[in-house]
Amino acid sequence: MSKLRQPSYLNFDQNQYPWKPDIDYREHPESYRVGKGEQGVLICEPYKTEIGMHWRFKNPGIATQSSEEIFKCFQHYLKEHDFVGADMAWKFLQMGYTRARRYANYKGGKKYDKENNYAELARGTGEAEKAESAAIFYEKWKLAEADLQYTQMKADWKKQYG
Repeated sequence: MSKLRQPSYLNFDQNQYPWKPDIDYREHPESYRVGKGEQGVLICEPYKTEIGMHWRFKNPGIATQSSEEIFKCFQHYLKEHDFVGADMAWKFLQMGYTRARRYANYKGGKKYDKENNYAELARGTGEAEKAESAAIFYEKWKLAEADLQYTQMKADWKKQYG
């Protein structure tokens, strides 16, 4: 028997979330926490705005252009020794992959049926084109993740700030 899964946002406690929308993370980088995966990606300004304007995955052509622009942001932040920016760009690349996969797996990108006690919807009903977009983002995400400067900066950051 499978365990009933529900979206994590149903029990979300904003007060316990370490990322806050009223902090300028360029001015106060010490407030930034690495966290897990994509945490904080849609909150941390000014990076959310700077990187988010490039984030698209509608089709492989758009995903290619988007992932290349975000990877350029990643490289720029590394050059400037801006770990928070580099980590946020890394998270946007990861999110390009995960969101495109969601749309590839589920029609309209909807995993749960809100009207039916958040029951998980049928997998395999999504768009094949989105799987191609996901693969494009995956390649750039893993390229960023393997960057030695980024890896060292991340380890140092986690040691100092968490």
